[in-house]
Amino acid sequence: MNRETSALSEGYPFLPLSRNGLVDRVAHSLVSAILSGAIRPGERLAESHIARQMDLSRAPVREALRLLESSGLVEYRTNRGFFVRVNSARSIGDLYELRIVIETAAVRALTLTNPDALPGLRAKVDELYQLAEAGADMMSHVSVDMQFHRLICEGSGNQRFLQVFDQIANETKLGLLVIGRLYDDPHRMAETHEPIVDAIAAGDADAAAAAIAYHIGVAKDLVTEHIGKQQEAGET
Repeated sequence: MNRETSALSEGYPFLPLSRNGLVDRVAHSLVSAILSGAIRPGERLAESHIARQMDLSRAPVREALRLLESSGLVEYRTNRGFFVRVNSARSIGDLYELRIVIETAAVRALTLTNPDALPGLRAKVDELYQLAEAGADMMSHVSVDMQFHRLICEGSGNQRFLQVFDQIANETKLGLLVIGRLYDDPHRMAETHEPIVDAIAAGDADAAAAAIAYHIGVAKDLVTEHIGKQQEAGET
């Protein structure tokens, strides 16, 4: 069974939904299934099968899939339907470049105007260390890591930064989850956030911007290298 047909089986991890906030709830269920790996990149998302399993008409499922398309998790192929997006090393690299632009500006603003954001950021770094000690799975690490970066965008006071971050967050998560792990030592994910927090605590906006640019840049190099190797292996 190939990837295009494997997701059409009875294996969709969905339950019937009530009608309140229907499209958003369908979208949330789809995101959870994709980010958990229950539906893999490249697999087809058949509206009729999803609708039947959720006990819905196809219309809200289609609307939810369009939402996921706009967030980068899903792509539409003409005359074939919706598929979980397969990101190339190039597209992921472009995504991280966008994050560097947004988050360097956001951390500058936060450092200069919102020192009250620091305890929340420190708490997320502590949580990353706790996850490393507990041997938590990659999804847990990625979720807390993204919460840290979202707090920076939120703390900047610029709602546009936050809106763009939220739009690309799931695509970023998918790229990280596809490669399985970022660092051999899970403590490294926590440690790489320390220079950012230290610069914010010192009130040094230039150092904070440099630290987050370096942090995201290193992650970009690691992720694109992993994905590039996966692509090469798939082509041989």
